[in-house]
Amino acid sequence: MSTVADKNAARHGSSLQQARLPGWAPYALVVVSLALGAGLGTALGMGNPFQMGLLAALVFIIASYAAGAVVEGSRQARNRLATSLVWVCFLLAVVPLLSLIWETIDRGRTVLDGYFLAHSMEGVQTILPGGGAYHAIIGTLEQVGLAALIAVPIGLLTAIYLVEYGRGRLAKAVTFFVDVMTGIPSIVAGLFILSFWIIILGFSYSGFAGAMALAILMMPIVVRSTEEMLKLVPDELREASLALGVPKWRTILKVVLPTAIGGITTGVMLAVARIAGESAPIVLLVFGATGINNNPFEGAQSSLPYYIYEQWQLGNEASFNRAWAAALVLIAFVMILNLVARGIARWKAPKSGR
Repeated sequence: MSTVADKNAARHGSSLQQARLPGWAPYALVVVSLALGAGLGTALGMGNPFQMGLLAALVFIIASYAAGAVVEGSRQARNRLATSLVWVCFLLAVVPLLSLIWETIDRGRTVLDGYFLAHSMEGVQTILPGGGAYHAIIGTLEQVGLAALIAVPIGLLTAIYLVEYGRGRLAKAVTFFVDVMTGIPSIVAGLFILSFWIIILGFSYSGFAGAMALAILMMPIVVRSTEEMLKLVPDELREASLALGVPKWRTILKVVLPTAIGGITTGVMLAVARIAGESAPIVLLVFGATGINNNPFEGAQSSLPYYIYEQWQLGNEASFNRAWAAALVLIAFVMILNLVARGIARWKAPKSGR
């Protein structure tokens, strides 16, 4: 009996064995595809490296499928075709991003130094080199900070209501309006604050007006991210706390929020990074200033998005350099916020093991 079973196992095992492409084959196909893409691009008169790269990607997809079909069979060939498409789409998404970052660094580093970060444009002739973005950096920090102070408490409380208390028509209405606010263009938020705060109530242009528009854009992001994090908290934790006689509000404060605080903080930081680069509401409401205005509640103020727009509009070499340098500062600011969010999420993530 054992001999017959061994023979059957050996026969089935041998039938499952199939030829495979060697491990170096994909890398060789990449090299060959790049060479063929460059050759075909040159023969067709394509001087753009991006067009040659697209040709190379197409050659790589076809070559991967053909090699898999010949050596490994149709099933593995389809698998390699899907894998190749995923990698090509990934590269198509990453290449423009890397190109943007490289272009900003290459152009922005020409004037980005301590002087640029510590001086404003007060008294600087715009056609000449000099000046800096200190006033714009101060404006961005104050406006984004005020927007966070407005949006974060409202967003957190709204998410807590929807997850822990929300039932019936009111909860459905709140959810609907949060979804609508998520898709509101930034210019619409700026126009709303312009008509309500400046035209109807008669207040002047200020950093606070811009902060209110940014808060409108930030609130739905905070609500949605917090809501999803609160939903991930196991119901067993709530039930255990309530079974001990702890009131619901205290359960939310002491059990639910501490459990989800990592994800909530990450969502808030990403929302802050989202609004830091908004320019349309700032152009409408902040009005711009060449000097330093540390008071966001009175008088015109600048910000990094407005500063970039303003310098690019001037249309000379010196202003272009300042615009690129300010764009590099803004990208660095957003990148730092994202890194902080990831660090907080990892720090507050549930620990594995006992």
